[in-house]
Amino acid sequence: MKKTLIILILFFNSIISVNAETKRIISGNENAKITIIAYESLTCSHCANFHIDVYPQLKKDYIDTGLAKIEFRHFPLDIAAFKASKIAQCKNNKGLEILESLYSNQQAWVKGSTAEEIDGNLKKFLEKEGFKLDFEKCINNKEIEDFVLNDRIEGSKKFKVNATPTIIINGKKFEKSLNYKNLKKSLEKMI
Repeated sequence: MKKTLIILILFFNSIISVNAETKRIISGNENAKITIIAYESLTCSHCANFHIDVYPQLKKDYIDTGLAKIEFRHFPLDIAAFKASKIAQCKNNKGLEILESLYSNQQAWVKGSTAEEIDGNLKKFLEKEGFKLDFEKCINNKEIEDFVLNDRIEGSKKFKVNATPTIIINGKKFEKSLNYKNLKKSLEKMI
């Protein structure tokens, strides 16, 4: 009986640790020659513009072709962005889809005069979009919270990130005006 109980405990612990593993939100070939890191805040209108105006062309020309991959890292600028980051990280297999939806529809959920009102709008938006997740569990998950905060700390310390979006290409901060034309010039030099 004891042996069976120990085996069951070990089995359930292994399931929990596998499911609880927080993974980075990435688009593209893991082994791509070019790694683009995007430090973003989900309430930042410039970040939303990047996802609407720049990312689709970047994805088409460099990510989908296998030349580059992009890693989305969290740099929340306020409590609403912090909670939204935790939501995006909560469903590893849907993280990119949630992230893209939150940026594409930013004005639908980033509204309200209190944190509670914004939370309510975020929760309603996610339900309307059909994302199945436990909202309270996601925003109160300590592992995910640490993951998001560590992204922000690393961005500040390693890359001197102080605004969003900040783009890092193969370990170097992109210092030009963030538009597709400037990104393309930089990327073409690395191919």
